[in-house]
Amino acid sequence: MKLDLASCHQALQARDARFDGRFYVGVSSTGIYCRPVCPARTPRAANCDFFPHAAAAERAGYRPCLRCRPELAPGLAPMDAPDRLARQACARIEAGALDAASLMALAAELGVSERHLRRVVEEATGASPVDLAQTRRLLLAKQLLTDTALPMAVVAQTAGFGSLRRFNHLFQSRYGLAPGRLRRASPERAETPVPDRIELRLAYRPPLAWPALLEFLAGRGAAGVEAAVGPCYLRTVQLAGRRGWLAVQPDVEAARPQLRVQLSAGLLPVLSAVLQRLRRLLDLDANPEAIAAQLGRDARLAPLLAATPGLRVPGAFDGFELALRAVLGQQVTVKAATTLFGRFAARYGEPAQSPFAELRYHAPTAERVAEAPRQALIELGLTGRRAETVQRLARAMAEGQLRLEPGADPEATLVAMQELPGIGPWTAHYVAMRALGWPDAFPDGDLALLKALAAPNARALREAAEAWRPWRAYAAIHFWRSLAMGG
Repeated sequence: MKLDLASCHQALQARDARFDGRFYVGVSSTGIYCRPVCPARTPRAANCDFFPHAAAAERAGYRPCLRCRPELAPGLAPMDAPDRLARQACARIEAGALDAASLMALAAELGVSERHLRRVVEEATGASPVDLAQTRRLLLAKQLLTDTALPMAVVAQTAGFGSLRRFNHLFQSRYGLAPGRLRRASPERAETPVPDRIELRLAYRPPLAWPALLEFLAGRGAAGVEAAVGPCYLRTVQLAGRRGWLAVQPDVEAARPQLRVQLSAGLLPVLSAVLQRLRRLLDLDANPEAIAAQLGRDARLAPLLAATPGLRVPGAFDGFELALRAVLGQQVTVKAATTLFGRFAARYGEPAQSPFAELRYHAPTAERVAEAPRQALIELGLTGRRAETVQRLARAMAEGQLRLEPGADPEATLVAMQELPGIGPWTAHYVAMRALGWPDAFPDGDLALLKALAAPNARALREAAEAWRPWRAYAAIHFWRSLAMGG
């Protein structure tokens, strides 16, 4: 959105949740910056400065509000940033790319100069890449201090700071408040030994069709890797050598829309990356009001939007896991594909330990599957050609030739995927929808979509879908759900 004073202040006065995470307001009379849904008294327009990102507010000298907690605000959706390179860079930074590597290394990875990358990111966000990374670490630390009883040294390490001294200095200088004072403001959060699990909150823009999202994920996951128990989503996690589990469900007691997340303590060293992957799996950074406003102009979609408001495009926790599931699902039923995926998890996934009987395995990795003999894959129930496709996909990802994650270039990824034997446009677009989080991906050859729109061919379907840009993936998920529900 364009950050003009009048429109931002009107949204602030209304505490309109649709703008939460889309801008932040710095109040000059207090030196604090807030979310537009902050319950504090609305400041005068003359005392307000508006920023597109929390890092830009902090760069201007503002401290985060302790009431509305900017670290809980929904992030910007992939289509919100005006520049593709900026979106790619921000996604990598949010995943921790600058925690262990330099800006020069990130620029080289993205194929641009360090100077150009810095300029593009600053134009898109109002803050430098280093500012973005530092704000991400500080806000994660602030959330841990407020929501958990983790020891201070563990908070600093989990948030990505090299030392407790460095963390204390940056927190004090940026927020004007010692970390210990923030914790003492919450007596129930007195430090205790590291527990076996922690609990955090993830915010989102309402509405959220949680039952529909849960049904989709559980129906297409691998038995033993992920499951739905009542309103709770469960899954195992392995990332950067760390293994554990997580459980997510709506926080029905919260005043604002948010999910309650429990994670095993073994995931603390990779917590930032886990939370980011979880947000993209559940599509929590989507703006359902903006999507509905666009798609609702179509008479075929309007009743579907009304029937399931807040329907999200389920993402992917791991790109290879999703791509493998998509390949296994070619030309077979959802149930048959899920059975095949479960066999892969049992054969090539490592055993998992969790408090949930439903979670028994970690998802198979690209490296493990790439080493599997073709005959072993055939014995799981694959044809020879499908086994070759799985092998080539696993090797491409294990060797870094293919990246399936948000921030990757959609067009280039679609081309790269279709160069692999056995992967056509439908599979490539399905993976782009979910693993890349690309909201405009659209499998125009999908038989169910052709049926739903009574389109004679893929070309006619593409033409009909032009009006849905840039949210074609959301249109597809609504039609799929309608057909599944017998609509």
